[in-house]
Amino acid sequence: MSISERIAAAVGALLIAGSALAQPAPAAPASAAMHHEGHRAAACASPALACAHAASAAFDARGTLWVAWAAAGSVSVARSTDAGGTFGPASVIDSPGAALDAGSDARPQIVVDARGRIVVAYAAFKDKAWNAQVLVATSSDGGASFSAPRSLSRDAASQRFPVLALRSDGRLFALWIDKRTVAAARRKGVPQAGAALAYAWSDDGGESFTGERIVQDHSCECCRLAMAFDTQRHPVVLYRSLFADGERDHALLTIPDDGEAKPPSRVAEDHWFIDGCPHHGPSVAVSPDGTVHAAWFTQGQARQGLFQARSTDGGATFSNPQRVGDAAQQPGRPAVYAQGRAVWLVWKEFDGQRIFIKERRSADAGQTWSPDRVLAATANSADHPLLIGDGRRVYLSWLTRDEGYRLMPLEAP
Repeated sequence: MSISERIAAAVGALLIAGSALAQPAPAAPASAAMHHEGHRAAACASPALACAHAASAAFDARGTLWVAWAAAGSVSVARSTDAGGTFGPASVIDSPGAALDAGSDARPQIVVDARGRIVVAYAAFKDKAWNAQVLVATSSDGGASFSAPRSLSRDAASQRFPVLALRSDGRLFALWIDKRTVAAARRKGVPQAGAALAYAWSDDGGESFTGERIVQDHSCECCRLAMAFDTQRHPVVLYRSLFADGERDHALLTIPDDGEAKPPSRVAEDHWFIDGCPHHGPSVAVSPDGTVHAAWFTQGQARQGLFQARSTDGGATFSNPQRVGDAAQQPGRPAVYAQGRAVWLVWKEFDGQRIFIKERRSADAGQTWSPDRVLAATANSADHPLLIGDGRRVYLSWLTRDEGYRLMPLEAP
């Protein structure tokens, strides 16, 4: 029996789909800004891209676009040689069914290295207590076939929300939310909220991962992670931290080569006191001059809405948070991307009828920004906006139920 079959058998009657899967703790108070994914369409039972609710994309060294998506309880991959206009035959990586972690902040991850090796990561629940397992599948023949999914971590506790990133030297970095410290505390009879951040490296195209370790404890357990590499090629991680007073504000940490990260720095004093799950992760990018760009959502006592800030001292301190978007249209789900001196920031807004993707861009590493403008819109359900690059241009990667998958080149600032 395969890993996915064992997971599906363990979950059994867990008949849950869509965003309802992401409920490992009491949910946050109802907020349109956290739930404006749009008018839900009728159930789509096919694993095809046309029925997908979440998709991630990456370019390979030849400029071919690869997309991994979740639909109807399956994880699939396909490639496009015409910038997303058409796709070749899809490869179904796995079909965990209702066990697939398909919540509002969960999605398959995909990277393609310089040798054309493809790595896909995703999570599947293994019980009814929201404990999950991050699974990895790889292809070494250009996507013609994929390996059987295997566990990324050797630990038996829960792992969710994986992030994959290729360093300039070809090393593959994997980051995820891990609950082994929570499980260890529970065995001692000590309650511990939240989760931890764990990571590992691969030097063989995702075939194996080594150096697995916990880098930071006390993170939010249900918000996606964001990471980028700094000018020294060190992973820089932006995450929603769980502070001792119960606040769930964002923090940034850098993982040096020896793995001994310094204490994280707090991005902003939002003071969001919440005993639950926001299900709303951040985004981070690093410019070649070392400027760190952060974007995040909060409902704190100090501020509410979507914000951005920058750091010119390696993340030790950040500028005063700058509001993003039209507060009346519930901005959220940010994505930030840096290339040279240029920086792009996109996000979602919802006016009660339509979902909009808006953009602002900077030509001076985030010191000043263009006026906001609408990039795209849809009247039905929609995924979060993502930003990807092919080394020359930067693109908006966006999936909607009505229009399907779209790859839109963005103007340079």
